[in-house]
Amino acid sequence: MQYDVFICHASEDKDDFVRPLAEKLRQQHIDVWYDEFSLKIGDSLTQKIDEGLSVSRFGIVVLSPNFFKKPWAKRELNGLTLREMVEKRDLILPIWHRVDVQDVMQFSPSLADKKAGTSSVGINSLIRELTKRIKPDDSPLIVARDYLANLNVDTPPISDEWWLDVVEYKEYLKYPDTNVGTRWLFPLPYRNEDRGFKRGQNIASTALQMDWSFEGEELNISPTTHPEIVHEFIHRWPGLYDCAKANPNVLAMYVPQLTIPGFDSGFEDEFDELLKPDNNNADLIFSYGRHDTVDGNKPLCGDIIAYRHPEFGNYTSEELGHWYFDAHDTRYIRSYWEIFEGLVWLLSHDSDWLPEKLRNVLIIGICNRNRWADYNNNFSNPFIYALWDKNRKQFNLTKRIQKGLNQLVTDALEKLEITQNSEDITSKLLEIGLVEKFYDYKERIEKKRNKSSA
Repeated sequence: MQYDVFICHASEDKDDFVRPLAEKLRQQHIDVWYDEFSLKIGDSLTQKIDEGLSVSRFGIVVLSPNFFKKPWAKRELNGLTLREMVEKRDLILPIWHRVDVQDVMQFSPSLADKKAGTSSVGINSLIRELTKRIKPDDSPLIVARDYLANLNVDTPPISDEWWLDVVEYKEYLKYPDTNVGTRWLFPLPYRNEDRGFKRGQNIASTALQMDWSFEGEELNISPTTHPEIVHEFIHRWPGLYDCAKANPNVLAMYVPQLTIPGFDSGFEDEFDELLKPDNNNADLIFSYGRHDTVDGNKPLCGDIIAYRHPEFGNYTSEELGHWYFDAHDTRYIRSYWEIFEGLVWLLSHDSDWLPEKLRNVLIIGICNRNRWADYNNNFSNPFIYALWDKNRKQFNLTKRIQKGLNQLVTDALEKLEITQNSEDITSKLLEIGLVEKFYDYKERIEKKRNKSSA
């Protein structure tokens, strides 16, 4: 571990000065190597002191009458002096404690020439001076580390290559790509800023997002996840709740179920703001192209918030059913579920928490299009092959073809990790007219093509 400062001192000065100094430095989120903080029972004193001397960015040397009497003090000071020569930078921060220039001159003329702090000005003034030197204003990594520390997030020392990984990943967060497929990422707080304090905030945000996006992917927090589990996930990770509130449109992309009234705890105001007609702009519409409405008129809200609208924004059930599982733009993607898998989920007991009205709209909407039948281009499956190969009159639901449909359901349930009888879902699919609706849509498309070519 790297420390910000190593405190070189005489033990006799601990009670009245050094310990309070070390504690106040820690309150400023400065990593301090101080024997009472850093040594454990059984540690080699010499070894640990040498380690502290070698991995600290600065060395505070408390010069006092007691310090001058200690033979090992000279040894520690020599170690810091050698580092100054090798690294070609000033890293010794002298503090005069009950000594004057003549005392220091007699001990070390070179130290007397260094600008020093003095305990006589009071410890608070001294802390301000030291903090300015140890933590320069707007140093991005320091800003990031301190922000994370305030959230009780443990981080490695600034010298660790982990920080380089974070900075590299930050560039991806500025311009995310759906082709990469990572979800649960949000815009950086200062997207176009790459200096000082704002850069530090972006680095901190990146560090947080690396962790929670990994778990979001691992747990597959998606449109099929129960809202209670989603809320627990959002509140468990430091910074995620605030980030989600600052970007409700991106949150709505990842988990549209939270936009549904009753499932929106903590985000009601943000979602209501998105629902306003004047927020129906390109920044809040994630899907490609123009969307169909039930009457051909302009939609009543942006598609990203349509499930919150009492009339679902006037969008058609086909649009609503497709978006719930497959919405995306050039930056963010909603889920990895295929449309058919979404349909199986809607017909399973796992989706019982969805409001019945919305659930029915989604089922009807998916069935009214044939996108579900593009299921992984699985034309080796007898059911999928028969649908595309035959017309309505030719199609015959034989046992072999029905078995093919049941296999699709079985595969979907396994991927969804739902324990339910696949034959029950298969029966429901046939009962709601899945095959008939497939051919209805196919014939509508063919009629449109014939008209346009006439």
